[in-house]
Amino acid sequence: MDELYPPIEPYDHGMLDVGDGNAVYWEVCGNPDGKPALVVHGGPGSGCGTRARQLFDPERYRVVLFDQRNCGRSTPHASDPGTDLRHNTTPHLIADMERLRAHLGVDRWLLYGGSWGSTLILAYAERHPERVSEIVIAAVTSTRRSEIDWLYRGVGRFFPEQWDRFLAGAPGTPRDGDVVGAYARLVEDPDPAVRERATTDWCAWEDAVVSGEGAGNPYGDRPSDARTAMVRICARYFANGAWLEEGQLLRDADRLAGIPAVLIHGRLDLGSPLATAWELHQVWKDAELIVIEDAGHFGTTATRQHVLRALDRFAGGRPRRPER
Repeated sequence: MDELYPPIEPYDHGMLDVGDGNAVYWEVCGNPDGKPALVVHGGPGSGCGTRARQLFDPERYRVVLFDQRNCGRSTPHASDPGTDLRHNTTPHLIADMERLRAHLGVDRWLLYGGSWGSTLILAYAERHPERVSEIVIAAVTSTRRSEIDWLYRGVGRFFPEQWDRFLAGAPGTPRDGDVVGAYARLVEDPDPAVRERATTDWCAWEDAVVSGEGAGNPYGDRPSDARTAMVRICARYFANGAWLEEGQLLRDADRLAGIPAVLIHGRLDLGSPLATAWELHQVWKDAELIVIEDAGHFGTTATRQHVLRALDRFAGGRPRRPER
């Protein structure tokens, strides 16, 4: 079967002190003696949801979810303009994942995620390959500056009217200028009206990019605090190239050798084109690439089916249900 597993609730949860005045929310679901797996959410700054729990067989997996720094239920929250984000970078998040692994007594775990989550998965796995058993990614990104420029400028050729509005939201920014950097400054402006307008304009652009996927307004319709935190964190990360050297994750993919992986990507993903998944597949021979012909960034039923099959396959032991 290719259906989601039934909804489950965490059997344990808590707040992990990660230093610098930050505490990261975590929860664990499924079988306490099952195969450890970590869900790495996207955004950056989106927080973890409940639906991801249902991708894992609760009898065979010990599923860990966490909210990355300053979003979701982690504290302090980025929606508060007084929250200092200086200690929220990719190296900090990698260290948080390691602290969480040690805190929960996990030796090695499977990593699952997509979009920004895939970048963080790759960065963590290349830093700590001995701690990763398998990887499953739906929507591959590496957050190169070229990918960021495509998402916030290049794809505008498909949405010229919406991109002009996005650019107009950062007054004084030339068409070939640093629009992401401009928004990163706007969402830190002391005037709350300026911050709110920048947040709204950013979400309108993100919604435009995925408008062909029938997902409604997945960014703009979020609760106010969640929206504010996501945009503030996103703009900061992307203005800084996620604190990664350009092409670093593809360059260092040899560190992933021996880690089995399934990469699942939609051919119609306008925001994160298939090229990145293809390039990664070329340099990571242990990774299987599955291209979903009719899927965009958020995927389709077929995307979910392939995720479920990959996670069932990597679970080990006897499957609770047969595959079709």
